[in-house]
Amino acid sequence: MSRTPTTARRLFDRFEPVHALTYFAPESRDALGQAGFRGFWMGYFGARAAPLGSVGADVVTAVFYNFSPSHVARALPAAWEFASPADALRAREASAVAALARCGITDGTQVRTAADLLAKAAATAPLDGRPLFAANRALPWPDHSVARLWHASTLLREQRGDAHVAVLVANGVGGRECNVLHALADRVPREFIMRSREYDDQEWQSCVDRLAVRGFIDGHGALTDSGREFKGHLEDSTDRLSLSAFDALDDGDLELLFRTLTPVTRAVVAAGDIPAATPMGLRRDDLDDDGAQLS
Repeated sequence: MSRTPTTARRLFDRFEPVHALTYFAPESRDALGQAGFRGFWMGYFGARAAPLGSVGADVVTAVFYNFSPSHVARALPAAWEFASPADALRAREASAVAALARCGITDGTQVRTAADLLAKAAATAPLDGRPLFAANRALPWPDHSVARLWHASTLLREQRGDAHVAVLVANGVGGRECNVLHALADRVPREFIMRSREYDDQEWQSCVDRLAVRGFIDGHGALTDSGREFKGHLEDSTDRLSLSAFDALDDGDLELLFRTLTPVTRAVVAAGDIPAATPMGLRRDDLDDDGAQLS
């Protein structure tokens, strides 16, 4: 049987919600607040950047890529005056386990199997050029199966995210432009991106103008055929780079991973914490299929 980049995309749609729950679950917000962080964004930047250590705004702006420098700078390095990276790591893992438990994800054969297979993939996934993945992979592995499931999902989503940033850089798409392109491709509503990534109308239009010069946007502000083709190229390239993360799994492992992980993802999505529209552009129309679809 053979694997295609679509396999990597379908896996992303399954492990990303397991990780992303930590951004939307009330357990996470409460835990990070109790750790000392002030407000959602200080908790977000602090917790996600914590594997890197007590880094400042420039490092996080570079690695996270699509946030404005001023947005990050309001949270870092000030966050470390309220809580340490170690505090953030403890809070994010404990709250993720609590949130998953509320979704009905507890220790059991299915969860242990999915966690072990994701961990097997993450342990040998390509590390080169992937700083956020490397920082997370250097952390100790949790013992509890649900924590391992979340941690392995986190590793693989950051591994893919680092690859996506590399694709954007190689194709000359800046961090602020990529959000605009994502919205214009109908992956996420413009209003959501403008609010969550802090654009004003002037910056948004500047990004549109730069993309229009490259022939990707027409005079009405819509993607041209070239723009749609280019966006597809970015996504397909990310999928191709991400597929190698699962080289350690044979076809039987991959089939088993889909069978055990997909029901977990359905339970997480059904809990309702993760909104239908997110910057990650998650797809839900395939989650009724537990198969790997290897050809």
